[in-house]
Amino acid sequence: MKQILATITVTVTLVASSASAFDPGHLKMLKDIGVCLNCDLGDANLNGADLRSADLRDTNLSGADLSSTNLNGADLSSAFLRNAKMRYARMKGVILCNTTMPDGSVIYSGC
Repeated sequence: MKQILATITVTVTLVASSASAFDPGHLKMLKDIGVCLNCDLGDANLNGADLRSADLRDTNLSGADLSSTNLNGADLSSAFLRNAKMRYARMKGVILCNTTMPDGSVIYSGC
């Protein structure tokens, strides 16, 4: 069920991408292989997505909706999360090395 919801979310996001700031190709790469290094996913709707162990190093996630997203074990080193929505995001074991958080603070956890 969770996989179906994530697929629906990604599909809807791709359809609506013409009005978004993110790169649809980057979103597809994340969906297909769980890796998106130095990607632009700013303002993307990833609400409820399963991004366990995803590699999102150096990725722009500013303004993205990561609410209820499973980020357990993900690598967000040097990611930019300014103004991202992260309510109820699961983040156990996430690497936050030089990561800019939604409030603008920088975290050096897991470096």
